[in-house]
Amino acid sequence: MKDSSDHSAGKGKVLINRKIVGMWLFFLFIGMFALLSTRLLVIAVGKNVKNVNLNDQAQKLYTQTQTLKARRGTIYDADGNAIAEDTSTYSLYAVLDKGQRGLNNKPLYVVNKSKTAQVLSKYLPISEKKALKILSPKDSQPFQVEFGSAGTNISLITKKKLEAKHLPGINFVQQQARLYPNGVFSSNLIGVATSQNDKTTGANNLVGQMGIEKAFDKELAGKNGYKDAQYDVYGYKLPGREQKEKPVKNGDNIYTTIDSRIQTLLESEMNSVASQVHPAGMNAVLMDAKTGRIVAASQRPTFNASTLQGINKAWTNTLTADTYEPGSTMKVFTLSAAINSGHFNGNDTYESGRYAIDGKIVPDWDPAGWGYITYNKGFALSSNVAMAHLEQQMGPKTWKKYIQRFGFLKTTNSGLPGELAGRLQFNYPIEQADTSFGQGIEVTTMQMMQALTAVSNNGTMMKPYFISKVTDPSNKKVLKKYGKQVVGHPISAQTAKKVRQHMQDVVYKSYGIGQDYKIKGYRIAAKTGTAQVSNGAGGYSSGDDSYLYSVAGMVPANNPRYVMFITMKQPQLTGTKTATQLLAEIFKPVITRALQNSNTKQAQVKKTLPSVVYNTSIEAKRTLAEKGFDVVTIGNDGTVVKQSPTAGERVSEQKRIFIMTNSGWKMPRIIGWSKADVQELCKMTGMKLASTGTGYADSQSINFSKSINGKETLKVNFE
Repeated sequence: MKDSSDHSAGKGKVLINRKIVGMWLFFLFIGMFALLSTRLLVIAVGKNVKNVNLNDQAQKLYTQTQTLKARRGTIYDADGNAIAEDTSTYSLYAVLDKGQRGLNNKPLYVVNKSKTAQVLSKYLPISEKKALKILSPKDSQPFQVEFGSAGTNISLITKKKLEAKHLPGINFVQQQARLYPNGVFSSNLIGVATSQNDKTTGANNLVGQMGIEKAFDKELAGKNGYKDAQYDVYGYKLPGREQKEKPVKNGDNIYTTIDSRIQTLLESEMNSVASQVHPAGMNAVLMDAKTGRIVAASQRPTFNASTLQGINKAWTNTLTADTYEPGSTMKVFTLSAAINSGHFNGNDTYESGRYAIDGKIVPDWDPAGWGYITYNKGFALSSNVAMAHLEQQMGPKTWKKYIQRFGFLKTTNSGLPGELAGRLQFNYPIEQADTSFGQGIEVTTMQMMQALTAVSNNGTMMKPYFISKVTDPSNKKVLKKYGKQVVGHPISAQTAKKVRQHMQDVVYKSYGIGQDYKIKGYRIAAKTGTAQVSNGAGGYSSGDDSYLYSVAGMVPANNPRYVMFITMKQPQLTGTKTATQLLAEIFKPVITRALQNSNTKQAQVKKTLPSVVYNTSIEAKRTLAEKGFDVVTIGNDGTVVKQSPTAGERVSEQKRIFIMTNSGWKMPRIIGWSKADVQELCKMTGMKLASTGTGYADSQSINFSKSINGKETLKVNFE
């Protein structure tokens, strides 16, 4: 019985234990369920897990954001022609991974590398050998390869040609790019914009790197927009959901003052001179004499904005970011200051050649001098000694006051990046005297242009400007307008007129050193300059090629329409042409074309043409030049056998006179000639003329100085 009762008691205890465990499990399950339910309720209500908003994550999962790219504003010339605008280019890459296949097991990788390399070399700037090498890497098995610069900036036309070849594995990526249709075209002033990666957004945007593109980058860039839309897991747009959108703001358009026809001619003339003497640097600017409007501007070295060829040597915009000692063109302002301050009597005389100041010598460019001469003659001869005397008579305080009144030693506030203010060495008497003829003072081209307007515009100095307006691309509304702006009155109108008269003496007096700048039919006021180039160590470079040559000209002299300023630094002169003659090859055709385009009246002065037949060509040229005619010689220095027009005719000054010898005919440079003059040349030589267009010659099929025999056909385009 005892054994039986013990067994029953043990069995009962087991049942009780099971019941207790079951109850604990039940309550544990209830607790966990309550806890989980509470957590789910919190998540459902708060929609937040570990500080992550589930609602936001869900929206991000099903929301696609599309960036709307802003179009960069267009830069136009004065006539509304685009000179910088947005376009699309493409980059090319080749997939090499053989695991890439499409529908029907179609290969999406390069199958025939030799054929692919051959086709790519036909349409891209890459050799077949190099393309094949890129397509056949030895050290690794990359998913894809690229082709460096040869595979970038591909035009839409080239892309379509490559796609037509159906090359497996060849793919393209579209990119926003900048188009500069004119190539070398005031490149440093206009500037460039290149694609840059925004580290914040990861997007690529065009960013201005120099010139107007950089100065007006904010206006040109615009602002990107975006569009949000929600889709289900299958890619279908969810109905009834709100779509967020921020409209794109395209960049503003910039209108410059550049005349494309004049600018193109200027680039051509700059190229011609640069190819002859290979200068270290050149600058040329044509400006409206009354308003400060820049019509054309060029420099060397420069670059092709379309291909970026040459940009590594041309990052500096020398219009504003390069300073130099101007040399004798500074004498325009010394003379202006002396006249305006009452310290100039042109008929007074001085001893030229050398002048001692505080134990130091100021030499003329000809140290032997010209004896005792008047100050009037001294200016026409570009005498340093004359200017040093004037500075001494004015006194350093007065002279420095005029330097500042003409706007030197401070920027013109052009808005271009990196504009310099220049500097002045003015501590000692010899330094003060040196500045009177353009040594010891550093200026920018923009400062020179601004100061010259005071002389060309009868004492009223105008700020140079190269932007006419900024407009909204959506409605063409003018957002900002630029125009003539008076920045000072450094001299009186009477002084300005007297200075221009002295500048005419430089060109027209028998002893004047600027006779190469005569233009038939127009009266020229000019001043030439020669300055030693600094060696960067407080002294000056030595040697025949260590000079900066310059010219400042105003046309017509009595009432200037245009001002032109040209500099040429350290040319490698060969002895066949002087620096003055080379600068005149730029000055004369460019300013003549500008005057013709603006319908500026020519001075109609007629003279009787003498007979020079049977004279030597040297004698004939001298006779005709003395009467002010522009002479074109066809042939060597032999005897003149023909002239046109014939002797006895009444001929206007602007008419070209042709003289011809028996042999040694060479093709003259006819750029800028009228059609009538080109026809007369062909008539005299026997050449046939094949012409297109009307106006003035801007091309010639027979190169300058090439030998001719009269049997050729001369092809000329007139604009």
